[in-house]
Amino acid sequence: MLAAALRRSSCVAARPAAWKPAASRLAARSFASPPIGDLAERLMASKKATGKTFDEIADGLGWTNAYTCQLLLGQAQLKPESRAKFSAAVPGISAEDLDTLEVAPMRGFDAEILKEPNVYRTYEAITHYGNAIKLLVNEKFGDGIMSAIDFYFTVGSTVGKQGERRVVLTFNGKFLPHIEQNAADNTAPSPEAK
Repeated sequence: MLAAALRRSSCVAARPAAWKPAASRLAARSFASPPIGDLAERLMASKKATGKTFDEIADGLGWTNAYTCQLLLGQAQLKPESRAKFSAAVPGISAEDLDTLEVAPMRGFDAEILKEPNVYRTYEAITHYGNAIKLLVNEKFGDGIMSAIDFYFTVGSTVGKQGERRVVLTFNGKFLPHIEQNAADNTAPSPEAK
């Protein structure tokens, strides 16, 4: 099963005859993706056929909306124990595509997505507030970083004081402290150590 899924993955298989450069593919797409063939298109077509929003699918599965979206873009791994409930929530996904989703994906992005206004403005906000983010995290937690692996992300909404709709992006990542590298704690000493 794993071998079959890997053969279907474009990171292993040859590009299909209809393959076009990224720039020409993007013109007809509503999202950017790494070179994963037509998997994302098929998954998004199955989602569309349900008539459900990402939030509705996520709520039914007990997942975040961002994780659900990432899974439907082929950018997250479907855990075997979740296969049946995911297949029930989004019927129409083939057994082959479900097999492919169970393989750890080649995560990445098409650089063209950085030109998309929603993404560009979010990137701009992160870089604009970058120093403040770094200083506030360090002041609250110490020297370290926020994990993007042990991480939850949601896209929500609220209403402002003038009644305007507002976007709420929530990053919830585990704090990972930088360590002092004591040689005595290193369980894999350097090969040069004699």
